[in-house]
Amino acid sequence: MIRPGGPRIFAAPSNRLSKATLRISPRLQQNHGLRPQLNVLYPYPTRTASSLLQRRDPLLSCSRTKLQSLRQISTKQLPLQRGPVFRFFYRFFAYTGGFILVAGGLVLAFFIYDASTYREDLSYTDIPVSTEALYPRKGGPKNLPIADTLVDDDDCPENTRSKHKPKLVVLGSGWGSVALLKQLNPEDYHITVVSPVNYFLFTPMLPSATVGTLELRSLVEPIRRIVQRVKGHFLRAEAVDVEFSERLLEVKQNDANGGERHFYLPYDKLVIGVGSTTNPHGVTGLENCHFLKDIEDARKIRNKILENLEYACLPTTSDEERKRFLSFVVSGGGPTGVEFAAELFDLLNEDLGRSFPKILRNEISVHVIQSRGHILNTYDEALSRYAEERFAHDQVEVLTNSRVKEVQPDKILFTQKNEQGETVTKELPMGFCLWSTGVSQTDFCKRLASKLPTQTNRHALETDTHLRLNGTPLGSVYAIGDCSTVQNNVADHLVTFLRSAAVEHHKDPEQMRITFAQWRGVAQKVKKQFPQANAHLKRLDRLFEQYDKDKNGTLDFGELHELLLQIDSKLTSLPATAQRAHQQGQYLGRKFNKLVQAAPGMAVNEMSYGDLDDAVYKAFDYRHMGSLAYIGNSAVFDFNGLSFSGGLLAVYLWRSVYFAQSVSFRTRVLLAMDWSKRAMFGRGEYWVFYSWV
Repeated sequence: MIRPGGPRIFAAPSNRLSKATLRISPRLQQNHGLRPQLNVLYPYPTRTASSLLQRRDPLLSCSRTKLQSLRQISTKQLPLQRGPVFRFFYRFFAYTGGFILVAGGLVLAFFIYDASTYREDLSYTDIPVSTEALYPRKGGPKNLPIADTLVDDDDCPENTRSKHKPKLVVLGSGWGSVALLKQLNPEDYHITVVSPVNYFLFTPMLPSATVGTLELRSLVEPIRRIVQRVKGHFLRAEAVDVEFSERLLEVKQNDANGGERHFYLPYDKLVIGVGSTTNPHGVTGLENCHFLKDIEDARKIRNKILENLEYACLPTTSDEERKRFLSFVVSGGGPTGVEFAAELFDLLNEDLGRSFPKILRNEISVHVIQSRGHILNTYDEALSRYAEERFAHDQVEVLTNSRVKEVQPDKILFTQKNEQGETVTKELPMGFCLWSTGVSQTDFCKRLASKLPTQTNRHALETDTHLRLNGTPLGSVYAIGDCSTVQNNVADHLVTFLRSAAVEHHKDPEQMRITFAQWRGVAQKVKKQFPQANAHLKRLDRLFEQYDKDKNGTLDFGELHELLLQIDSKLTSLPATAQRAHQQGQYLGRKFNKLVQAAPGMAVNEMSYGDLDDAVYKAFDYRHMGSLAYIGNSAVFDFNGLSFSGGLLAVYLWRSVYFAQSVSFRTRVLLAMDWSKRAMFGRGEYWVFYSWV
């Protein structure tokens, strides 16, 4: 008999023995002290697992009850033990073969899919086109054609259904407009997008495209693909003027002969998202500078940098001229200027020596001119200092407290304060200058502002907290993005409200007093109408006590007005950033969807006028999600007071944020491919002149 855990006992000749491996359950191991496996030799032919369980075997010290927990019984011969070399090659060829089969299958699947994308079917059907689309009527103040119907309004049943829906016209194809289009419900509006460019540009990564880190096509998405989702229409044209009383948008478009053609586009709701231009700040000679606002600017910067490098290599170029060609100046220490300077330094430091004479690397200089005391002055001060230290390490010169006076073809004149506080005029030879110093209004926005007396801001169009353009018919014209600013007139708005309330109660507004309970009601109205004031109205009791100067438990008209003016002074303008425009576009999209849903109820109650926006949706509340910037193989982050910086790990996080914000799956794939190409091959394709976008 074989005892559990005991030695093997040979009870018969080896040629008549059968071997079995018993795997014992954990319960039997614990209750009976058995090992996990028992190797048993039988002096009779091999038995199956079922025969072993049906009766008690005399060669086992386990009863049938114990064998009921038997997991597996194998009567096969134990496999021969192979050497480590044999096992290594066996696994290597097995894994290699599996990989080849999987890779081959994927390649075959790709070719099958690629073959399915080609079409040889030339069949087509007749498409009905309205006579009004081909021969539009004329009218308006300038007696221009009025495009009531577009040529693709009857292309498909969806377009036909939305043909008679409220007309929503969107100007621009930037962050705000795209966010609005992606938020709208299809077929709720007859949507028309008007823009001089037919693509959406991912502007935060534009500095990377100027030096070849990213390809230009990786940053653009055709606007027609985005418009197609909401069954809308796109016109590559430029807005010229708006007739607010007749709700007509004047548009100009170049014809095949290069001439301009003007026509009117009617609207029920108009969304202005035309962006901004670079602020010149009264500096002369900006025709000698480059700007960074669109794809064409990035292409010109690429060619200019390469042109300077090629000129510096010529044997006829003097040392003085070579240093001037290799002097790159960035005017403006904001995120765009800092990121471009960092990307330019990376290009010159990492890739220049592979293709150009190494002497060029020693004579290259990069300068950043900043009018404030620090670069990235809107970020946390610690991050600004980190960026300056990083630039100092990379030998990028930062000139703070400096203002450009004039830009000449071969040098820049600027003023700077010395240690004694005196203003000194200096000059800096340069072969390239990027002008990145804030934003200003476009000519279209200036024209609109001149027609509206309530528009007093010289830098942007003013809107209320529902993003409606001040001075226009209520609920008809909206403005989002860099071209607009939300007006923070808490004091004026509430004073007007209190005056109206006093007149209704036959009281003199100047003699009216409010108690603390009434003050709480006023504060709730302020929070609802101006969400940005929430942070300044947290301790109502302290504010009431602070401005109750006579300590009589009430606030008179003058004290309340002073309190609201103090809140007004703390409210700052919203930043001209992509995330602000994106949030405003999403807000308008959700509100327009709500207006459509509430339209049947408002029609029943005969609500066709008044503040419908406020009735169906809350005021716009901007939430700052943080700021980030690339500063040359490192990055800085500022998230609502939580700031940090770092090296390559921070760079990968910076890339991940923008990768997630990319507008489509296509652009995400292209971004990943571009970063991979830079790592494997460098920016080699950069050293080719680009004559196309």
